[in-house]
Amino acid sequence: MALGEGIPEQIRQVLLFFVCLGGSLVCSETWRYSVAEETEIGSFIANVVKDIGPGAEELAARNARVIFDDYKPYLWLDRQTGNLLLHEQLDREALCDLTEPCILYFQVLLENPLQFFRAELWVRDINDHTPIFLEKDILLKTPEGTAPGTSFQIESAQDLDVGKNGVQNYTLSPNPYFHLKLQDSDEGRKYPELVMDQSLDREKEPEFRLTLTALDGGSPPRSGTAMVRVLVLDINDNAPEFERPVYDVRVSENSPLDSLVVKVSATDLDAGINGELSYSFSHVSRDVRKTFELHPISGEVHLKALLDFELIQSYVINIQAIDGGSLSGKSTILVQVVDVNDNPPEIVITSLTSLIPENSTPEMVVAIFTLFSIQDRDSGENGRMICSIQENVPFTLKTSVENFYKVVTEEPLDRENREEYNVTITVTDLGTPRLKTQHNITVMVSDINDNAPAFTQTSYILFVRENNSPALHIGSVSATDKDAGANAQVTYSLLPPHDTHLPLDSLVSINADNGQLFALRALDYEALQALEFRVGATDRGSPALSSQALVRVLVLDANDNAPFVLYPLQNGSAPCTELVPRAAEPGYLVSKVVAVDGDSGQNAWLSYQLLRATEPGLFSVWAHNGEVRTARLLSERDAAKHRLVVLVKDNGEPPLSASVTLHVLLVDGFSQPYLPLPEAAADPSQADSLTVYLVIALASVSSLFLFSVLAFIAVRLCRRGRASSLGGCSVPEGHFSGHLVDVRGSGSLSHSYQYEVCLSGGSGTTSEFKFLKSVASNPQGSVNDVEENSNCVIGFGFS
Repeated sequence: MALGEGIPEQIRQVLLFFVCLGGSLVCSETWRYSVAEETEIGSFIANVVKDIGPGAEELAARNARVIFDDYKPYLWLDRQTGNLLLHEQLDREALCDLTEPCILYFQVLLENPLQFFRAELWVRDINDHTPIFLEKDILLKTPEGTAPGTSFQIESAQDLDVGKNGVQNYTLSPNPYFHLKLQDSDEGRKYPELVMDQSLDREKEPEFRLTLTALDGGSPPRSGTAMVRVLVLDINDNAPEFERPVYDVRVSENSPLDSLVVKVSATDLDAGINGELSYSFSHVSRDVRKTFELHPISGEVHLKALLDFELIQSYVINIQAIDGGSLSGKSTILVQVVDVNDNPPEIVITSLTSLIPENSTPEMVVAIFTLFSIQDRDSGENGRMICSIQENVPFTLKTSVENFYKVVTEEPLDRENREEYNVTITVTDLGTPRLKTQHNITVMVSDINDNAPAFTQTSYILFVRENNSPALHIGSVSATDKDAGANAQVTYSLLPPHDTHLPLDSLVSINADNGQLFALRALDYEALQALEFRVGATDRGSPALSSQALVRVLVLDANDNAPFVLYPLQNGSAPCTELVPRAAEPGYLVSKVVAVDGDSGQNAWLSYQLLRATEPGLFSVWAHNGEVRTARLLSERDAAKHRLVVLVKDNGEPPLSASVTLHVLLVDGFSQPYLPLPEAAADPSQADSLTVYLVIALASVSSLFLFSVLAFIAVRLCRRGRASSLGGCSVPEGHFSGHLVDVRGSGSLSHSYQYEVCLSGGSGTTSEFKFLKSVASNPQGSVNDVEENSNCVIGFGFS
């Protein structure tokens, strides 16, 4: 509805200019319309036909339209009827904040001929906001003995509405000590003061809680509440006083956050807590609280938000200093915002190629962008710009049309040298001070498969101990590829061996993904000491590239073979008995234990020791060669039969061992061949008498036959005796029968030994050994010092 219609008492000064410019007419008369905020879209505002003059049919013919100063479509003109309709819902607080009245200026434009009509749209406030206290709990401290009539300022409530819809009244909960008094500020707003009606006594009642209610003037009215907590303190009779009643400050609009605006200071003549001051804002607007911050102790005012001269040119900040007794002093800070060149250029990227192949040709376009300056009150050199990029990148900057630039490659790229470039575009204006804007674009170089995998070593030596568990991880090979993505994904494989008979696939396997090598079965050092093969590494590029490396697997020996005794044999049916004359000197060689070990190294180092003996101290065993020798002279008191147990042990970890048993018989001479004694001879006294009689009978019957046989044997012995007296004792060569074993040249013995035994030809039930000597390994040598009338019976050879 038009405000100017039907109001003859309102005096308007109308100035009409006729400007003949292409037949156009400009009218300076201003029409005024009004609408309540939050009115629904499409609501009727007014009809412009009455104000323009011509009929509604000319509106469509002359292309009539509505243009607001900020070019926003708040209203819509119906050209058929001339009605002004609401195009969007209006919010007065968003459009004008606390400014009253809230006016939006626009023009009605008609063509053919061109004609303008000025108009105003007044946005009326409605009561759509509730009063709000910024602090729900208001703390007041007052000393006891304060005179009645003393007033205490209370922070006013904030209401976004204006006029009668703003805060109009305050009420206080009933109490006998305080009442509420309303004051008007310089800005026309009302704020409450708490007035004391009677003195307080802290000893009777140290604290009061009052409810403060703020009411606006809307219909129906809206209200907001806060709790006022009054603490009664001891007497404080001096209020704080500021150094200056008004602080005048000029601050540049480009001041950084948290920069110091001003420092205020107040003094209080009281001492103790009554002289401790705290600073705070007093009845300030939301813009002040949003922009500035007052330190309660130091009194420093800092910037809480950035200043903008184009929005607000000055601020009025009311401050107060409150001492410990709640007495306050007031001052005002006037802040003038100084304008600077604060509108930097802006960069807009219109096209960007962020991934470039490394084999791309020069002059390839990477990015296209345009420059423009934000429109502000700055002008002249502040709008001129200079554009550049850094010099350490293989790109260059070229201009196409005005304010349009493109970044192109200057040379071929290599991803292996550098896969990412950060290009910084810098735009600087020519204002004072100069402002610049930088924009970073990241250019990634894509990979092509131009690098083969490379092993970290040309050859690998791996060690595995024999008797390993199947599928044991024995080591790894590693290859790297300088390419990226699938071109750098390496696959490992075993290459066919040069020896086609080597079953490589049954011995070793490789993990195709990580190059780990595994032994597929248990390895035996005695069968295979080393294994050599080649592995390959292939990437997944197209075409695929590959490389090779040599792998040598060395099998380490384990102590898994116990010593094996070659001599004396332990599996014969009859035990091996060594004959030792009682006249043997200390160190006389009785026998030699010969053993071997299938392992190698220290696992095959054998040592010998005498484990058990019938008579300790009589015999000893050499630890390194296994020779069994006499340790002292033999005597008649020594037992004739000895059993020696020799332990053969290797040097492995843990050591393994074997034992061998030697039977040694001490003899006085070699009168007749020695036959091994039975293990347990029968006691004659226990023989059955009948058996004895039978034996005597049989002997009597056969005596004639036995006599003939003995005569024949005597003749043969006499012949052999004559031959021995002429040629000495002979040493037979070759293998021996029975339990005597020829071990010449076997085992690990370093010397060969031969023994000659000569038996006496005398009769008797027990044969005597005349001597037992070692003979050199020369089989042709003769034995000297043969006793007279002795017959050589047999010779034993050991090696």
